[in-house]
Amino acid sequence: MSAIRNTSSRATRLTARPSAYHSSVTIFEPKQEDATESPRRSKRIKLEVKEEESLLDLEDIVESGSSTAGISRKRKTPSSPIKKESAKSPSPRKPKVIQQSLKTPHPAPEWWKETYDTIKAMRSRIVAPVDTMGCDQAQYKESDPKNQRWATLVSLMLSSQTKDEVTDAAVSNLREALGGSLTVDAVIEVDEGVISAAIAKVGFWRRKTGYIKQTAQRLKDDFESDVPKTVDELCSLPGVGPKMAFLALQVAWDLNHGIGVDVHVHRITNRLGWHKKPTKNPEETRLNLQSWLPKELHREINHMLVGFGQVICQPVGPRCDLCDLPAKNLCPSAQKVVKTKNRKAVVLASGSRDLPPKLEIELEDDVKFELAQPPVDAQANC
Repeated sequence: MSAIRNTSSRATRLTARPSAYHSSVTIFEPKQEDATESPRRSKRIKLEVKEEESLLDLEDIVESGSSTAGISRKRKTPSSPIKKESAKSPSPRKPKVIQQSLKTPHPAPEWWKETYDTIKAMRSRIVAPVDTMGCDQAQYKESDPKNQRWATLVSLMLSSQTKDEVTDAAVSNLREALGGSLTVDAVIEVDEGVISAAIAKVGFWRRKTGYIKQTAQRLKDDFESDVPKTVDELCSLPGVGPKMAFLALQVAWDLNHGIGVDVHVHRITNRLGWHKKPTKNPEETRLNLQSWLPKELHREINHMLVGFGQVICQPVGPRCDLCDLPAKNLCPSAQKVVKTKNRKAVVLASGSRDLPPKLEIELEDDVKFELAQPPVDAQANC
């Protein structure tokens, strides 16, 4: 019976017509599909569609830092970004209340003031990348106050997991791509591919492209195209955390509402033994510091320790041989520096009578820094 059904099924798809060459011959031809009937989609096409969708998901996985061992794919470039069907924009995040103080204040570390003043004196002689390419520098190429504040926030958003040199170049590239001025409206109107191409060298550029576009729209819709003036409102913006919020308020609005704690501040204060017990993340570090550090120092400590961490107290191979803290027994983490072939010596360059001499430092990656030495009489007064 099954054979009959199959034959019958096949017969319904054929049409018969007599042969034009012999009357006793009948020719069977495939039946033409009705125009109203939708063509069948092959399984192979379905599989190809599923494979393409999985590649889109893989882009998100790799961007978020998840493990994708054993999977190889061609990296998408900013010049040809993946275009997805954009669903309805998510509802704005409600302002998140940021904790401002500890229930039980952390005790002030012993000898913290002498340590702080020693680092501050060293920083006054150091020209670090943050001094010339930090987030506060982005505003100076804008004339409109709103654009200055927006440029500062964009610089902070790009700075996450990125060196100051790369961030500074990305802000300049983005400003040039937008026609010479970094404005909220220009970011909203421009295609995402233009932003991606401009910031392609910063860490997590795909995600930051979306954050910048979404934040620009939020500022236009909810804040009259300006940067908010509260920590909670800033942290409600996509890609903005407490560190960026506190620094944005200090630089953009001249408001000192807390300490901006990044990886340098987190690392150095733990090396100095200022936290009992050691803090696990920058937020714990911030709350500890704010509980005992005088408020007038909240604004300057980030800039001071970032530059100190970039040049002297580096994450790997700290230059304890250039630091004044070990000689005063103020750093419990001090290490004895062993000279190696890769570590270049410090060269003392003689200065003129009018200008103080400088120390020229060449590190392993051939990055040069200059330490301006105070005059002899100034050293005697220290």
